[in-house]
Amino acid sequence: MAVEDSTRRGIGVSPGSAYGPVVLVAPPVRAPEGEPAATDPEQTKGAVAAAFESVARDLEDRAGRVEDTAAEILSATALIARDKSLLKAAGAHLDAGEGPATAIESAVDEFVVQFEALGGYFAERVADLRDVGARAVAAVLGVPAPGVPDLAEPSVVVAEDLAPAETAVLDRALVLAIVTSGGGRTSHTAILAAQRGIPAVVQCDRALELVAGTPVAVDGDLGTVTLDPSEEFVADLTARRERRAAALVDATGPGRTRDGHPVPLLANIGDVEDAEAAAAQDVEGVGLFRTEFVFLSATTAPTVEEQAEIYRRVLAPFGDRRVVVRTLDAGADKPLSFADLGPEENPALGRRGLRLSAARPELLDTQLAALAVAAADTGADVRVMAPMVATAEEADWFARRVREHGLPTVGVMIEVPAAALRSRHVLADLDFASIGTNDLSQYTLAADRMQGELSDLLDPWQPAVLDVIAAACDGGAATGTPIGVCGEAAGDPLLALVLVGLGASSLSMAPSRVPMVRLALSLHSRPDCQRIAVAVREARTAADALRTALDLADPGLRDLL
Repeated sequence: MAVEDSTRRGIGVSPGSAYGPVVLVAPPVRAPEGEPAATDPEQTKGAVAAAFESVARDLEDRAGRVEDTAAEILSATALIARDKSLLKAAGAHLDAGEGPATAIESAVDEFVVQFEALGGYFAERVADLRDVGARAVAAVLGVPAPGVPDLAEPSVVVAEDLAPAETAVLDRALVLAIVTSGGGRTSHTAILAAQRGIPAVVQCDRALELVAGTPVAVDGDLGTVTLDPSEEFVADLTARRERRAAALVDATGPGRTRDGHPVPLLANIGDVEDAEAAAAQDVEGVGLFRTEFVFLSATTAPTVEEQAEIYRRVLAPFGDRRVVVRTLDAGADKPLSFADLGPEENPALGRRGLRLSAARPELLDTQLAALAVAAADTGADVRVMAPMVATAEEADWFARRVREHGLPTVGVMIEVPAAALRSRHVLADLDFASIGTNDLSQYTLAADRMQGELSDLLDPWQPAVLDVIAAACDGGAATGTPIGVCGEAAGDPLLALVLVGLGASSLSMAPSRVPMVRLALSLHSRPDCQRIAVAVREARTAADALRTALDLADPGLRDLL
C-alpha cells in the first residue's frame, strides 16, 4: 500500500504512540424513522423525564468510580441531563405531535444550535449534549445505551467522537489509543485522554472508514494513523517511544533554554480538581485558570462568598507559584440565564468575554472582589486578565477596575487580531498579556474553531497566525510587557521553540505536555529559537513552516518527534 494511502491525518491531542487492532464504536442510538406521535403526551412526558433522570444517575455513578477531572466532567454532564429547559423543550415537541425519542432528539438539536452559535467552551460541550440525548433516546426506547464494546485485547478505539461518560472509564490496560473523526483540540475527549495518558488523534481523515481488526499505528504527537504498518515502522515507533521516555526522566525543574534564558512552564486549568492535580506536578504555576465552571451550573449569579471559597481551593495548592486567572469568558443567550443580553445573530462576534462584563459590570466586580478575598486569605500570587480585549480603551477600563479591587497585577488575553496589531497601545498600562492561540487563529483566518472541516485553516503553524503573534510580541518588547502563550500551541514542543523565538516569555499548556516542551527548550539556545522563528515566518504554507522548524531543530529533538 502506498504511503499516501496508508496514512490518515488528524490533530494530535494527547502525546504518545501505540500499535494495535481497530475496534469500532457503534454510532449513537437514533429515534426510529417515522416514529408515531405520543398517544398521551402528558404521560409520555413522564417517561421522557424518567429517561433523562436515568441518564443523570448513570453518569453520577460513573463519576463515583473515577477521580479528579473525569469525575468533575461526568458530574457536569449529569447536570445537562437534569436541565429543566432541555426537558421543557422535549415536552414542547411532544405537544407538537412528535414521538418520545424524536422529541428528545429535536430538543437536543435546538440546544446544539445554541451551543455552537456561542462558540468556545459551549461549542466544545456539544459532544456531551449529544451523548446525553443519545442515552436518553436509548432509555426511552428500552435498548442498550451507546458505548465502547467490551474489549477482548488491547486495542485502538475508533469512533465519530467519544463522550466523557465513555472516555472517563476506559480501561487504560486495554485502550492503546483513541482515534475520532470529530472532536477538537480542547474537547473532553482530548482533555481526558491527555489526563489518562492515552495517545489520541481527533478530526482524523476517513477514520470511520477503518475496518475493525485492522492493525494501525497511532502517533498522538504528529496526529497520524498508519494502516497495516510494516514491522520496521512499528519497531521504529516503539524505539522512539522508549527513547522519549528515557529522555524525559531528567527533564525536570524550571523551563529554560540551553543558554539559561528562563521560560516559565505553566498549566492550564479549569476547576478545583485540575488545580489540585496540576499543583502536584512539576509546573511553575498556572498560566490560565478558566473561571467559567464557577458560573455555568449556577441559576443565579454566584456571590462573593461562594466564589471566594472556590478560588481559595484553586489558589492554595500552588503556594507562592503564580496563578493567572481569566475573568468570566461567556457569551450571549441561554448558558448564563442570569446574564442574558438577548439574542444575537452571531454571538462569537458579539457581546462575549469582556464585552459581557462591560454590559453587566456587577458580575465582574463580584468576581474581582472574590478573587481579592481569596488572594488575601491564601497569600497567593494572583494575576488577573480579561478575555476578548480588542482595543486600548477596553484594556484601560479593565485595568482600572481590577486595581480598584486591590489586585495589583493585571493583564489581558490577546486573541483578537486588533489587539495583537496594536499591542504597543493595548499593553501600555498593563503588567502582562497572554496570547490565546485558539481564538486568535479562528479570528485571523475567519474559520470557526469547532468546524472540523476547517482544521487545516486552524493549524497553529499557519504563517498568518505566526505573523500576528509576532506583532503582539513586538508590542510587548516595545512596552517592556511580558507576553506568554496559553493556547494549545504552547504545548507543541516544536512550536514552543518558535513562540520563544518570537518573544513569548512563558508557555502554559496541559500539564502532561510540560515535560516534552521543557526538554525541547533545553536543547536549544535563545538565539537558536530566534533563528528558527525567522525562518518559519518566511514559509509560504503551514506545512512548509512545520518542515522548516523540524529541519532546523536539534537532531536530538527530531529523533524524539
